[in-house]
Amino acid sequence: MTDFPHLSDLANDYDAILCDVWGVIRDGSDLLPEALEALRQYRKQGGVVILVSNSPRRASSLENFLHQMGAGDEVWDGAVSSGEATHALLKTRAPGPAFKLGPDWDDALYEGTGLEFAKLEDAAFISCTGLFDWENETPDEYTDLLTEAKLRRLDLVCANPDIVVQFGDGLRYCAGALAEKYEDMGGKVIMAGKPHPPIYDLAYGAIERLRGDALDKSRILAIGDGPVTDIKGAQAECVDALFIAGGILAEQFGGDFDPHKAAALLKEDGLSARFTAPKLVW
Repeated sequence: MTDFPHLSDLANDYDAILCDVWGVIRDGSDLLPEALEALRQYRKQGGVVILVSNSPRRASSLENFLHQMGAGDEVWDGAVSSGEATHALLKTRAPGPAFKLGPDWDDALYEGTGLEFAKLEDAAFISCTGLFDWENETPDEYTDLLTEAKLRRLDLVCANPDIVVQFGDGLRYCAGALAEKYEDMGGKVIMAGKPHPPIYDLAYGAIERLRGDALDKSRILAIGDGPVTDIKGAQAECVDALFIAGGILAEQFGGDFDPHKAAALLKEDGLSARFTAPKLVW
């Protein structure tokens, strides 16, 4: 395997890390011990770690979920999520009513928003956290529903901009895939997660509270495996990025990491990252 940058090589150049979850510290079914250890070691040197996830969960729910999986308290300092940013957005649209598009396990997102729910024909907008059954469905099965929503001129608020996430050895469609389809059909989509500014504003606020000094973006490193979410967001925010090629694009490399190929894949989307690696290690 081609040599690649370890976090220990970069740690002294950055005061804080914005770290993605799925594809970086978790493969969708299991936590990745090497990545967790890298963040532990970084924090031991005084660095701040903020998890920045496009999960539709509230930040506290995300942290509890990771702790239940076995992640220790010493891995990160705080977390922000697309769900957290979307929760604030949904409160401004209450009482709606909204058509709830997504699995029931995401219902905690709506607690405290004041939203009411309705059938599609009676809704003021769609709130989408994902597919109803992400293990068996694809976005193509939502064509009729989205066509009707477009005819009714309903906005679609997307709680998770990810198109797909790594799940074990495979990939699963996320809310972003439905949002992309709706946008292609001419529908209006509203997002607060990566690569959009609201989630980064939450992350910067968390860093400033923890460090107690003014934010310096040149001292922040974003780590993620999603080109059009993690890397595009970092690029838009003028933050250095470490692209993890062994996440959702792992199949592109066939087990043999090639930094030049990684750069070429990012370039296809008009993107670049200062660093690339197959995985996060210390």
